[in-house]
Amino acid sequence: MRRRSNEFLPKPRRNGYRPRRPPGQSRTGVGVVNSPELLPVGRRVAYWRTRRKLSQQVFADRLGKSKSWVDKVERGVRSLDKVSTLREIAAALRIDTAVLLGRDAQPAAMAGQVEGVERIREALSAYEMAFGQPLTQPSVPAADRVGRDVEHAWVTFQHARYPQVIAVLPRLLASVQRVVADGSGWGRPLLVEAYRLTASLLVKLGEVELGWLAADRAMTAATGDPVSVAAAAVQLGQVFRASGRARAAQSAALTAAYRIAPLDPCGGSPGALSLCGTLLVQAALAAARRGDDRATAELLDEAAGMAARVGEGHDHHRTAFGPTAVDLARAAAALDLGDASEAVAWHEKTTRRDAWRWLPLEHRAAHLVDAARAYVQADDPVGAGRVLVEADRLAPAEVRHRPAAREVLAQVARDRNAPATIIRLAAALGVS
Repeated sequence: MRRRSNEFLPKPRRNGYRPRRPPGQSRTGVGVVNSPELLPVGRRVAYWRTRRKLSQQVFADRLGKSKSWVDKVERGVRSLDKVSTLREIAAALRIDTAVLLGRDAQPAAMAGQVEGVERIREALSAYEMAFGQPLTQPSVPAADRVGRDVEHAWVTFQHARYPQVIAVLPRLLASVQRVVADGSGWGRPLLVEAYRLTASLLVKLGEVELGWLAADRAMTAATGDPVSVAAAAVQLGQVFRASGRARAAQSAALTAAYRIAPLDPCGGSPGALSLCGTLLVQAALAAARRGDDRATAELLDEAAGMAARVGEGHDHHRTAFGPTAVDLARAAAALDLGDASEAVAWHEKTTRRDAWRWLPLEHRAAHLVDAARAYVQADDPVGAGRVLVEADRLAPAEVRHRPAAREVLAQVARDRNAPATIIRLAAALGVS
């Protein structure tokens, strides 16, 4: 919440009249007493202590601390880094730890994200092209310029700059639709790529049903071109898995993969192998979600054979497919199959390779979130905290804008042995 500028407040009168302060504002204009969720954690402790009518001395006695310790906490001189201490304070104040950390406060970035998703929803709700109605903007942009815009949006996504992608997608979708309506030969491939990007972003943001619509649009636009259908099926598989439809995800991925699989086991272009191998990975992850360890292993081994022929450091059709990508998928599959120790082992083995650093930031950060879940299940909160901090360093938006990442962050922060860095990050993001 932004504090109102002074220019909008009434000016003091010459007869000595002072305007009444807005409710909750201190004499200095700093702090909103009636909105404790907006305060730093130390100030929140002071707020709730006062609400409970406890003096600093009485509160300190209940905690087994000194009055000086309480005073320093409330003034922000001493930080609260341990989950156990936060829980003790919350218990003494008779409030939930989440309230103490301000969990109910929605960060401004998240509020802006919701608004951006609504604009994407509106863009996907436009059917002027299908109805033959005049487009909102009558001028048709040049197809090559729109192509560059789509390319730039994909690069921005792969650099994990999700707020920027959210901002440009509505206009980009409208531009691509105008190019298609104009009858340009470039239109259909651009439309497939724009919808693929939209689906990938929406799944990342937890907007699965809306992502399904975008993936379905991509499949429809790709009809008649097996390669484009295979590319769109990658996002369709992601959507199905995210929505709990693992069987449908496995079926769709395998159908698309074997339509473009090379007849010669040792042949095929790098692009076709990358798409086919990525679809096999999607099918393997769906099989793991279903608990089918045999199918998971067979599909990943088949994908690994294709990855060996493609090599490292390529990004055909936005897949980043290669041996390292397949081994990261082995970690994710092991996690879904309930073997957290194996998932951690694959993570630690694979991320030591040089090729790990060649993957797009988005790919690496997403894997680190999965690795954090594996460490949590392996009862290693320190390891989980370490990879989450690394994910936040590489790609802050992955942790700050992705619901799945915020969930695992909260899970790690609740552990009594959570690292101090995780407690601070969780408090800064309003999760617990």
